[in-house]
Amino acid sequence: MQMSEAIARTQPKFRVGSDEHKRLFCESFVSTHVAFEPENLPWPELDPISLARLRAIPIWTMALEAEVNAGKMLSGFAQTEPDPLVRQALALQGYEEDRHGRLLSYMIAKYGLNVKPIAAVETPTRQAFVDFGYNECVDSFAGFGIFKLACDARILPESLTSLFARVMLEEARHIVFFINWIAYDRYRRGYGSPPAQFVPAMLGYGGAIVRRVKGGAEVSGDGGGDGNLDLFGDVMRDLSLEKFLRTAIAENDRYMEDFDPRLLRPRVIPALARAALGVSNVVSYVREKLLSR
Repeated sequence: MQMSEAIARTQPKFRVGSDEHKRLFCESFVSTHVAFEPENLPWPELDPISLARLRAIPIWTMALEAEVNAGKMLSGFAQTEPDPLVRQALALQGYEEDRHGRLLSYMIAKYGLNVKPIAAVETPTRQAFVDFGYNECVDSFAGFGIFKLACDARILPESLTSLFARVMLEEARHIVFFINWIAYDRYRRGYGSPPAQFVPAMLGYGGAIVRRVKGGAEVSGDGGGDGNLDLFGDVMRDLSLEKFLRTAIAENDRYMEDFDPRLLRPRVIPALARAALGVSNVVSYVREKLLSR
């Protein structure tokens, strides 16, 4: 038994949506904030191959836009929250999202990345935060796997990837906070029953998946035709869908186990990934049997 599970069993249980639940997910989030400034991090000097690989990754414009816009949207939305504890937690996430944007901006300037973000800030509404939260649940699950695979393959030096490890931890905190906040918020609005929670959750995840598929298509068309993909051929040769799914599932489990067991966790995307992995394994098994005849 893990220590967190042992501790949780000694704590009184509570109803999701209760004041006890609110205090747990807000205070847990606030208490785990880590103070740092991007410009004070130990940014390394990169060798020519690492620098070329960093510049060839096509996601930086989209990532910078998302983080900067999220920081401003969340900071504005926090001001509309009447509960002081929830408002404090929302404002803190807004600060952390903005800090992610400043971290990316510093990296972009330091390494001369070709990034041209479009300044388009969403209106700071509840729906904007809900959409963003589901986007983060999808992005973080994929990001956990991609980050682990990139570190294992040493696409970039550890001195650089270690700086982004703290960002991955914050993303894990953000999605756990969001899942608990949305459940609490729906209870507060009178939609606390399982069916009332299930339907909007599925719609939220479905919308996020559609948005990410569209965004992925845009990114894939922004890589240019200059042969940059050859920079990754030696380290990505053995990558497969099965390997990615296994890695993402394992990393997601690893991040989630560090949170208080009483907190809700994102479950839909990991469940879909496990189902996809199961189907993929069956297809691979059938293919091998057919080829062996």
